[in-house]
Amino acid sequence: MDKQELAAFLRSRRERLRPEDVGLPSGTRRRTPGLRREEVAVLAHISTEYYVRLEQSRAPRPSAEVLAGIAGTLRLTDAESDHLFLLAGTARPRTGSLRRAVRPSILAVIERLPQTAAIVLAADFEVLAWNPLAAALMEDFALRDRAGRNLARLAFPVGGADHPTEPPYGISDAAEFRHHVVMRLRTTLAEHPADDDVVALIDDLQAGNAEFARLWHRHDVQPAPMLTKTFHHPAVGAVTVDCDTLALTDADQFLVLYTAAPGSPDADALALLGMVGPRVRS
Repeated sequence: MDKQELAAFLRSRRERLRPEDVGLPSGTRRRTPGLRREEVAVLAHISTEYYVRLEQSRAPRPSAEVLAGIAGTLRLTDAESDHLFLLAGTARPRTGSLRRAVRPSILAVIERLPQTAAIVLAADFEVLAWNPLAAALMEDFALRDRAGRNLARLAFPVGGADHPTEPPYGISDAAEFRHHVVMRLRTTLAEHPADDDVVALIDDLQAGNAEFARLWHRHDVQPAPMLTKTFHHPAVGAVTVDCDTLALTDADQFLVLYTAAPGSPDADALALLGMVGPRVRS
């Protein structure tokens, strides 16, 4: 918590507002610009003493509920609200649904990567976009409905055994991937508790897959990055690729890139897959 910066930020946002901006009468002439501290406190449903202490850099860390009330009262934009929560050292809850539309610029990027298999994932592991090489390496996602394109459902099939025997796309690190999926979904649920699709996905996996339920109840968070991955493809055999995940933070999406060193056997295998065409999962 950066108390000094938080105090200065609150003062600057308060001073730019007029009483009429928040439905208050302008009243008599004011000695200083903006709202009074007690007005902010009343509108945010907190004590005047506590708000004064916030602006004086003397208050303990405010809760997410208090910050949300202050942000609404001060008419903060989304970017300003994010900054407020950051200064306070408090995680900002996200109540909206996941964005599933991929920006046209990102779609254009993955189409311009002929030697790279690229997919875009939603925060709940739904594959939202892919390029031809990804369809050849993994599968033709166009043949699947939304549930069939969700890698979490593929990793944890409902009704699956405690230790599923068929790893997704023959990947060699299936156990690590499943653990990664569970940890990422826990973060996604915390950030989007009101997203019905996210809640339904986790409920389905907990009820229908014993391995998911076991890992979920461990409450692990902060998954480690997955830097390499080996796919076992029926046409070309084992293909080991570098795996780079880029967060598209404005949309809660992830751009995943699979590449191989130029001139390596794995690069040759990817090139061959580019000629073979989309893989069809049975």
